[in-house]
Order: sequence, then structure tokens, then C-alpha cells
Amino acid sequence: MKRQFTLFIFLLSTVWADRPITAEDIVNIRYIAQPVIDPSGNHVAYVKIIPRGADEKRGGSYREIWITKLDGSDQRQYTFSPVNSWSPQWTPNGHLSFLSRRKDHNPGTQIYILPFKGGEAKLLTDHKTGVGSYQWSPDGKWIAFTSRDQKSDDQKKAEKEGLDMIVMDQQHIYTRLWVYNVKAATYQKVFKQDLNVASFKWSSDSKTIVFQATDKTGADRDLLDRSIYRVRAPSGNPKKILETPGKLGDMAISPNSENLAFLGATSYNDPLSQSIYTVSLKGGKANLLTPDFKESFVAVDWVDDNTILGKSYRGTKTVLSTINTKGKSQEGMANQTDVLAPDEILSSVSYHKPSGKLVITASSHGHPNELYVGSLGSNVIKRLTHTNKGFDDIDLAKQEIISWLGPDGLEIEGVLTYPLKYRKGKRYPLVLQIHGGPEGTSLDGWNTRATYPVQLLAAEGFVVLEPNYRGSGGKGVAFSKADHDDLGGMEFEDVLSGIDHLVAEGIVDNDKVGTGGWSYGGYFSAWAATKYTDRFKASMVAAGLTNMISFTGTTDIPYEMSDVHWNQWWFDNPELHWERSPISHINMAHTPTLIIHGLKDDRVHPEQSMELWQALRIKGVDTELVLYPREPHGLIERAHKLDYMDRLVGWYKKYVK
Repeated sequence: MKRQFTLFIFLLSTVWADRPITAEDIVNIRYIAQPVIDPSGNHVAYVKIIPRGADEKRGGSYREIWITKLDGSDQRQYTFSPVNSWSPQWTPNGHLSFLSRRKDHNPGTQIYILPFKGGEAKLLTDHKTGVGSYQWSPDGKWIAFTSRDQKSDDQKKAEKEGLDMIVMDQQHIYTRLWVYNVKAATYQKVFKQDLNVASFKWSSDSKTIVFQATDKTGADRDLLDRSIYRVRAPSGNPKKILETPGKLGDMAISPNSENLAFLGATSYNDPLSQSIYTVSLKGGKANLLTPDFKESFVAVDWVDDNTILGKSYRGTKTVLSTINTKGKSQEGMANQTDVLAPDEILSSVSYHKPSGKLVITASSHGHPNELYVGSLGSNVIKRLTHTNKGFDDIDLAKQEIISWLGPDGLEIEGVLTYPLKYRKGKRYPLVLQIHGGPEGTSLDGWNTRATYPVQLLAAEGFVVLEPNYRGSGGKGVAFSKADHDDLGGMEFEDVLSGIDHLVAEGIVDNDKVGTGGWSYGGYFSAWAATKYTDRFKASMVAAGLTNMISFTGTTDIPYEMSDVHWNQWWFDNPELHWERSPISHINMAHTPTLIIHGLKDDRVHPEQSMELWQALRIKGVDTELVLYPREPHGLIERAHKLDYMDRLVGWYKKYVK
């Protein structure tokens, strides 16, 4: 009997034992997004992102709307897959509105409304060109929304007759700003001028809309050439508030409708809109509140007319702080007070002024984005959702922040993930997972997704390093500009120094190092496979830059790449641009290289991967090129994600281990 009981306990422990993460787990991850608190401050509506199943038609994830009480109880689903619903907003009288695209109504995306108690969603708008983004006016009388122009009937007729020529940068289809009169159920354009609207905000008195726009369409213009305008609602003539150099980010209007806080660049070549400015809505000179701050702000709001709430990346962490717009510190900077700096990584923060509550999405080492709530006076946040309950059975590898010195003594940080079965004193193979940008930032939260399957690699016995080399976000303007005129130079030396640091610490086997990354991370990995081929046993180049000169001629962001990141154009310095192109060092290359690219990628044209693959193949280097139909600058479809992770792990196991 005792022997049988012991066997029973063994079987139970086997069934309940934690297991390593799998690629299937990764493609099945559910996420929480877009939380918004109701006017009473008692309920939160949010979006749950649900991946498609293996037996479903290919495509992206589904989006469902849920509501919960502020204490996490009574979590209810309001919309259901496979119909997508997103962008929930509360009406001033407490009903729920959201965006959806439903076949039984207008084929475009429209606004629907749903009683708080539930029931059938009612079509609110039926706009002929659909709804992009929308926002209720504070008084509830209007809804401002964006809508993209459609081709005229004459254009459609000409195309059917074969006159479908594409004249580059001549055919501009604008995104316009509209308002919907809720009582009269009528629509009107706010203005007639040709301005391509990117984002907008209502003033608290419902009399003014502030928006960001460009004169013409295009990815480069949207990144670098936006201006800030104000316009009377429901119609008026737009007036430019001020000239802004370079990138613009989040913005918010003060409660008294007098001032605007916005995120902007300090110069045209600033890689990020990471600094906080204020300006009067009447126009004038912008006031920079955060000069020389060693962090990158990513969101702003107002607490009151004199206090701004800012969320920032500070190194590999996220921080919520208040900034006083009136007072100055002894160093001449605005007074800043940290109000929330949790271990979790804050993905989004929404401040509910009447109650002082914070509604948050956040991730941690152990889980992707979940819903949290907090308050402005407390450093504690409470988790409300547990969306991926199967993760309770998964054994995750240890993760921590490390730092080291670059070749010139500059401090560099990175996120290090140990092998799942790590034993101190043993050396392990290393795989780099390098972020793109180069202004991206690797954060110390949930760091595993299909394109960067960090925990999957750790489960296979690899050390994984995600380096925040110079040029990254998270450490302020000077750090993100520190790679100017030197792409692939000292910034890559930072990465090599990180490898040397792990070798010196006795964690990594210097003879077993691989690398991988997407976009600019793909560039680094192509650079590793050619210029620094002797240091790397394997490389994975995904949507990577391989020829700096031809890349500039085929990308949709030649100005951002040249003026912002390079800080120069290739034809002004062709020797350096060619020398920093991985393809120029092909005669040195012997690192086995897996190359990945989506065929619908406008950011980095697939020809960049074809150039590298063809050259490596001709030179006799082990290489494989995988092109994914329908995929943009990343991966969307489930089957493609699984295929990619299988190839990636197999490549590293074959050539690094």
C-alpha cells in the first residue's frame, strides 16, 4: 500500500510539474490593451487581444471588449470573436462606445454604442469612408474622428480601364478630421484644407480641437514633418500653434484649456520625441521642461493646470512622474517628482482626474500585459486580470538587468536572461536578441514574443542578451544621438563589449555566440555575420539593412534614416556608408546566416535580404532565405510565427551549440 501511495504522489508531481515554454505557448499569448475608466470611476472597459486558433482562417489576432469593476470583480465580456471590436470609450452619460467593422452594416469601420447593462450593439455612425480614430467631446454633443479619403469615381473608372499607373509621391490620399453631431446625426469636415491628420485632442470646454498634421502624406513626413494646429469646433480655419523641429509624440490640453503639453524632439535629428514641452494654445514659443533629463518620455497628461504627468523609459525601467510647470530646481530644470516606479513595466497609464485613479496595463518577468489599477498618491498597483492562466504551469528562466562599459567608458545596459536550467560556474552558449530602431529600448518586463522568443531560447539552454547600445531610448537625448555619423561603429562595439563582459563573468562560452534581430537589429546581425564574422557562430537577419546605399533608395523613410539616424546622406559620404554596409564585407563572411523577410515590407524592402542571401550563397557560406507572403515589417500570421521560431531555434542549435 505504501508503495502504491508513493507512486500516486510521483504521478501527481509529474502531472503538476512546471514545464518549459513552447512556441505554441507564445503564439497563444493573450494581451490586455486600451483600458478606460468610466465617468463614475467604478468600472474599467478594456480590450482583450485573442490569437487565432490553428484551425482558423489566417490573419491577425481578434479583439474583444470586456468590463470589470475597479476592484477586479464582475469581469464581463461585452463583444465576441470573430467580430473585432476595439477602442472603447465611455460616453458622458455612461454608455460604452467602440469601433468595429461588421458585414451587416457599412463595410468600413464605424462607431457602435452599447448600454452599460449589455445587450445588442447599436450602429452609431454610418460614415461613407469609415472611422479611423475618434474622441467624444467633453460635453457629449460631438464626436471628432478621422477618416481617410477614398478614390473618386473617375479614378476608379480609369483604373478599371487600365489607367492604373502609380506616380510616386503624387497621389496623396488624405486622412481628414470630421465631427459627428450626436443629436442631429450629421457629419461635417472640420476644415477643407489639405492636411493629413495624425492625432487630435478636444479641449475641456469642447470648443477647440488641437491636432497634428502634415501638408502631404508619406511615412517620412508623418515621422518628421508634423505640425501642431488648433481649430474651432465644429468648424473653422486651422491655425498653426508653433513650428516644431522633427518628431512629435503624445500631447494633452490643460484642464483650463489654455496650454498644451506635448512630446517633441529637441532638434530635427533627435531620434525620439522624448522631451516634454508646453505652449499656449494661442501660440508662441514652446517651453522645454526636461532639458538633459536622462530618460525618454513616452506619454503625457495633466494632473492640474500647473502639473504634468509623464511616463518615461528610464534605462530598462518605466517611471511615472509629475513635472511642475512653474517652479525650477537649482539646476534650472523643472521640478520632477516620481509618483510610481514599480517593478512591473508600465505599457499604458490613464489618469482619471475626478477620482485620482490610475488605470494601467503592465507586464513583468512572469507575464505579458495585464490590467492594473492604482492611485496618484500610492506607489502600489493592484493587478485585476489573469489572462494567461496556463502560464502558472510554465517554468520561466531568470531575468535581470546588467551593465557594462563601452569601449570609451560609456555605461551600457541590457536585459540578461539565463538558461532555464542555469548552474553557476558553467559557461553557456549566448544568443543576442537586438532591438531595432536604433532608437528602440529593451525593457525589463515581459520580453518574449514570436519575433523575439527570449524565454524559448532560454528553455533551449541559451543565455540571451538584449543590449541597449548607444542610440537606444531610455537614457535621454544625448545618449540616443551618440551614434550619429557612426552607424555600425561604436554602437556595435557596445554590443561586443557586452559579450566580453559575460565571458569575463564566466557565464558565456566565447566560442559559442550567435546573434539575431529585426530591422536595425537585423542590420547588426548582418554586420556581425560579415564584418565581425570571426566572433559569431550563427546569425539570424530579419528585415535587416544590408546595403546602406540601396536601402536609402528603396525604403519609405529615407529622410529619417539619413537626417535623423545617420545625421548625413550617403552621397555626401559614400565611402563611409559603403564601408558600414554588411554586403561590402562579404569576402570575409563565413558565419552561417538565416535570413527572414516579409514580402509586404515597405520599411526595409525585401531586396535587402535578397542581396545578402545571394552574396553569401555565391561565396559558399551556409545560408537560407525565407520570404513570408503578406507579412509587413514583422509577422502577423500564426503559421508564419511558428515556422519562424522553429527555424530560429533549429539554426542556433545546429550552429551555435
